[in-house]
Amino acid sequence: MGFRCGIIGLPNIGKSTIFNALTAAGAEVANYPFCTIDPNVGIVPVPDARLEKIAAVIKPPKTTYTTMEFLDIAGLVKGASKGEGLGNRFLGHIREVDALLHIVRCFDDPNIVHVAGTIDPARDMEIINTELILADLETLEKRIEKTEKLLKTGDKSLHKLLDSYRHYHALLGRGMAARQIKNENGADVFEELRLLTSKKVLYVANVSEAVLKGKSDYVRQVEKLARQEGSPVIVICGDMEAEMVQLSPEERQAFLEDLGLLELGLHQLIRQGYELLGLITFYTTAGTELRAWTIPQGTRAPEAAGRIHSDMERGFIRAEILHYDDFVRLGGLSQAKDKGLLRSEGKEYVIKDGDIVLFRFNV
Repeated sequence: MGFRCGIIGLPNIGKSTIFNALTAAGAEVANYPFCTIDPNVGIVPVPDARLEKIAAVIKPPKTTYTTMEFLDIAGLVKGASKGEGLGNRFLGHIREVDALLHIVRCFDDPNIVHVAGTIDPARDMEIINTELILADLETLEKRIEKTEKLLKTGDKSLHKLLDSYRHYHALLGRGMAARQIKNENGADVFEELRLLTSKKVLYVANVSEAVLKGKSDYVRQVEKLARQEGSPVIVICGDMEAEMVQLSPEERQAFLEDLGLLELGLHQLIRQGYELLGLITFYTTAGTELRAWTIPQGTRAPEAAGRIHSDMERGFIRAEILHYDDFVRLGGLSQAKDKGLLRSEGKEYVIKDGDIVLFRFNV
């Protein structure tokens, strides 16, 4: 089970720089459009202070963080929905991800050309969002046409589905993203259609170091538009983050303290992406490895076991659960067991964020 975030935006707004900082993967960065054609892919550990505290107590030979996958998707341009700038290919990459990190340029630099000639975050956001909506409208138009033809064959059960398609087409035609539309017609249309604008979005205002700790009119534009659609925003300086990831942990910490920052902006970005997808973390301590695992909120114990191995799900008997808070409060697994806080749960138990789990199974 992989969880993928696609990094999108106009050309030359810092997408590949931020991707490089996230992954230290060395994606090509160049001052011309469409430098990135095929998406660069990076697997990134999710920062986890809880995992580190558990490791400090039990001192396992091996500690493994959970991860997220990031795709650096080439810059979209106006007309992408009609194929401009290899748009169809890039839109196809967007369909493959679970959520979007929409990078918006919020810095002035005469040495880095802007594809539209001027810096205007609101315009840039509108270009990207409009192209995604236009692509979704085309998807719905094809479905409407197909469903109308099927109705002529006498299949009256399709009336409700056709009404749903037309309803959503009308709302998208007014400029609404699918994620803003309440599904009132009972059909899981969004999941079936894989509409681009149904994906959750985290807006990333890419600023200069000079305005990192303050606010600029550029950032305010991003925040205003994101607020209208209920999407979160974070502010980072891509160039500075790319420099800091090359430092030693000690040098990085000193750098952050000098700037009055608590952590890397990239850590905030990763966590926000994680939360955006509705994911939680649980932990296992079997054998010599302490490991964090990623699952969607609402996952039951057998499915969580299947995240580790399909045999564990098939032969699931029970899960022995201790929550992280009790682990820390009592100082370890054995102490919690002595206090009777290590409990046994069955197939209907829903794993909670921070659970430390031992799965019992038989195959």
